[in-house]
Amino acid sequence: MVSLALIMGTIGTALASPLYPIYQALWGLMPSQITYIFVAYMFGCLATLLFLGRLSNSIGFLRSLQIGMGFIILGLGLSSIAANTVWLAVGRFIIGIASGLISTSAMLGLIYTIPEPYKNSAPQLSSVITVIGFGLGPFIGGVIAQFSAHPVLTPYLPVILGAIICLGGLYAIKTPSFESQPFSMAPHLELPQPQYKSLFYIAGFTAFAAFASFSLFASLAPSFVKEAIPWHGPLVSGSTIASILLVSALVQFFAKSLPSGKCLNYGLITLMMSYLLLGLCMTQHWSQLFFISDILLGIGHGLGLLGAFGLVHQMTNSNNRAAVISTYLFIGYLGTIIPIIAAGYLSDHFGLVSGVLGFCIGVGLLCLSLLLWHKKLEHAA
Repeated sequence: MVSLALIMGTIGTALASPLYPIYQALWGLMPSQITYIFVAYMFGCLATLLFLGRLSNSIGFLRSLQIGMGFIILGLGLSSIAANTVWLAVGRFIIGIASGLISTSAMLGLIYTIPEPYKNSAPQLSSVITVIGFGLGPFIGGVIAQFSAHPVLTPYLPVILGAIICLGGLYAIKTPSFESQPFSMAPHLELPQPQYKSLFYIAGFTAFAAFASFSLFASLAPSFVKEAIPWHGPLVSGSTIASILLVSALVQFFAKSLPSGKCLNYGLITLMMSYLLLGLCMTQHWSQLFFISDILLGIGHGLGLLGAFGLVHQMTNSNNRAAVISTYLFIGYLGTIIPIIAAGYLSDHFGLVSGVLGFCIGVGLLCLSLLLWHKKLEHAA
């Protein structure tokens, strides 16, 4: 049930991505307004990470999962009946809170419930389940919206029903015993020991770039797909977003034996190749490059996150791991906000192609700087 709750929660969070062009046409939205709606979700995630990150330690992972599923149902319900951008953004913000609660409590829940021989694999299992859920969300939303007479309502209904069933299943589970800790809303962020700080920043900003790359596709790809390829619609954009995460999940599964440092380097190089091809596709309208860029982005996303998280795991211990991972995620989540708002602003004032190119150049230079910095540290070691 813990795994089911995690996958239902992530499906619900990513469901709306292929629907953004429909909202754009329905309400006459600018690209920046689409990015603001997307970013509202990420602000919900960040708020949960900062202020509710230790809730599971106080009330237990099961109760946290139940609250998270309740928020998912509420957020999806509001989104399904939203009549304007404000209500849709409120719905997305609530879904962001739910996503943060579910991801943190599900990780703890898997550690408690997974069979003893596999406990060390709980973080990897949580990561793979999360990626699969995020991939299924836009695909399900795109398929239903493509063939529905009510494309901004119908995609939400089966996921709401599934979330309600999952919530009922969570209440049917016997509450496991745990040692409750006093609850505090004070943010608990921490850096690793001084000798690891440079490597930590490289890992954190690699996650920043990987999260930013996926978020560009999740927020603006449905709009720029029609600029890049001759086919468009919710099914095409949903499949585009889903394929990134499917490739990422496969890469993380098959590359888990690679050293973390190599994974990170390969991830940064692949992300830069993806930006180059996406930029060429947008300017030259070579549709084949779009699909290659999409696949390379998935590979870079998977390798980059696998390497970054592996390095963070290596530089921490049981006493500081949770707080350092929270700091790592905080940096990563900023990647879903700052570059996306910038891309939306550029798209409003200079056109969608300029917005995407600006993103590719800016984040590409960040990846190049991180790669050179990491290489320098490796040579110095």
